[in-house]
Amino acid sequence: MNAFPVDSIVSVGGRFLRRRFLQTASAAVAMSGAFGLRNLMAEQSRELQKQGKSMILLWMQGGPSQFETLDPKAGHENGGPTEAIATSVPGIRIADNFPLVAKQMSDIAIVRSITNKEGSHPRATYQVHTGYVPAGSVKHPSFGSNIAQQLGDASSELPSFVSVGATQGAGFLGMDYEPFVVARPGQLPENVALPVSRERFDRRTELMSKLTGQFAEHGSAQLAATHDSLYGKTSRLVLTPEIDTFDISGESQSLQTQYGESNFGRGCLLARRLVERGVSFVEVRSGNWDTHQNNFEDCAKNAAEVDPATATLLKDLKDRGLLEKTVVVWMGEFGRTPKINPREGRDHFPKAFSMMMAGGGIRGGQVYGSTTKDGNEIAEKPVTVPDLMRTVCKALGVDADHENMSPEGRPLKIVDGGKEISELLS
Repeated sequence: MNAFPVDSIVSVGGRFLRRRFLQTASAAVAMSGAFGLRNLMAEQSRELQKQGKSMILLWMQGGPSQFETLDPKAGHENGGPTEAIATSVPGIRIADNFPLVAKQMSDIAIVRSITNKEGSHPRATYQVHTGYVPAGSVKHPSFGSNIAQQLGDASSELPSFVSVGATQGAGFLGMDYEPFVVARPGQLPENVALPVSRERFDRRTELMSKLTGQFAEHGSAQLAATHDSLYGKTSRLVLTPEIDTFDISGESQSLQTQYGESNFGRGCLLARRLVERGVSFVEVRSGNWDTHQNNFEDCAKNAAEVDPATATLLKDLKDRGLLEKTVVVWMGEFGRTPKINPREGRDHFPKAFSMMMAGGGIRGGQVYGSTTKDGNEIAEKPVTVPDLMRTVCKALGVDADHENMSPEGRPLKIVDGGKEISELLS
């Protein structure tokens, strides 16, 4: 069973799995400060939960070409064969690979001036997901884990952070905020059926609680607490009727077809179902956009799955009254070179690339920033990764300056530096 955000005290069948830990005086004294901090964080989280906000990250793994997506350069030699098409907003044109997204442009804000320095996949993916460059001394929590900590409902039987495909983890925030990873979107997760009767299942969890309690009393309280927390939340997920949220078969065939018969399409439909049930953060991955060769053919192939799914997700959220409370972000780790290489491909290019966002608190129907005619430089309004993350935090009502304590005893903010972009906020 995958790990996912959990509260440290959970109940299965009416039995509190951590009561043995609370009987251990030394553990209680050692953790009293932590409990006080957790109570404060929980109170802040409850206030944010009242807003009912959530985020969906549509991650284009590999680095999508801005020229074949959101910043086409039709007519310039760097633009290649890609054409620019009109959108529902006069004056805004995007690549012809995205005709359905073009129809939703009144709800979308495009940023064409993202700039960064990380040009390797692992480092750039880490940075864009966490807001920090990789450091050997600390494993930073992903943005999804931070949002789950701030917005997640600890009493919910569904995980607060779900990822369709692998993603960055919770880092030093710990097991409570790890993502629940879905390998096959659209169907129930593996191993969620009870292997025995409910009565026998409850007896087994009670026995496990006693064993971990004994383990805790012999100097391993933290390890036992992590184990108890993980298995407690897992048990609740297995037992809850809300597990059916992961099964999209109840959706109309027409809607499923609009999202598309692909893992990305099913993942986007699952994302809508999850935020509808109160899940705070969902990531859906599309790949591979690492188009060092056959860039134009592969971008068109990827877009054939991503365009209908993205457009339908935005429309579906809006039709259900969910878009105003759900921030949707579409991006990858970097862009592609303006110069087309001899293999009809584009290489890594973090210097100037594009992304788009929509939903809760984001003002759609606009383009922010621009690149030069050849796409080699930012022409105006450069946006850094911290700028972007701070803006998303503002839209979600999350304090970007909230500090978590790293294992080294150093307080680290959710977003280090940057400034929010007021023009993107409604």
